[in-house]
Amino acid sequence: MTRKVVHNSGQAQLFKNKYLEMLTKTDPLVIWGVYIPILSFLLYKSHTTFSLPISTVVFLFVMGMLYWTLFEYLAHRYIFHWISDNVKIKKISYILHGNHHQYPRDRQRLFMPLVPSLILATTLFSIHYLVFWDYNWAFFPGFMFGYLLYASTHYAIHAFEPPFEFMKPLWRNHQMHHYRNEHLGFGVSNTFWDRIFKTSFDLRKHKEDSEKAKELKFK
Repeated sequence: MTRKVVHNSGQAQLFKNKYLEMLTKTDPLVIWGVYIPILSFLLYKSHTTFSLPISTVVFLFVMGMLYWTLFEYLAHRYIFHWISDNVKIKKISYILHGNHHQYPRDRQRLFMPLVPSLILATTLFSIHYLVFWDYNWAFFPGFMFGYLLYASTHYAIHAFEPPFEFMKPLWRNHQMHHYRNEHLGFGVSNTFWDRIFKTSFDLRKHKEDSEKAKELKFK
């Protein structure tokens, strides 16, 4: 099992330049406030400009959300936890995700910051457009809404106790990803793909550690 030192206060310094450092932090309300109008506009365009029926728009939107769950798993497993001896790759990995494992209570870095987020979203939209063409105007908003739900779930796991009993395994899964083995439990918004790819924890074998769970919280 992989265990790393966790700091329960403070935050990592990712860049020496104070302006670059500032761009690595954000508030969830800023992300929601920027993306909801953008995604609403894309959905509006899909129906009015590209003449997609409402039923098709709804179907593509839901498919985009489901597709996000796979993207979330693959990105978390193979990009955020990229294992390499290359110094530059290690640095990138730390900036993307490693700093979160070291400082799980840093609430300012639970969402991807706005500027890199918009750049990445634009790039991903362009790539998906090559595959889905005009259907992407309805598919991509679902994909990005899936991201917003994922990031909000991640924020909630670090901020609150699970609001419903059925959500406790999801909370415990992420706790164990931090404190038991960071190479298991890659799903945050769900554990479906962990079960499919056999990277899930057997929660029956591990007792719930309330103290470790508290260490993840920033409240």
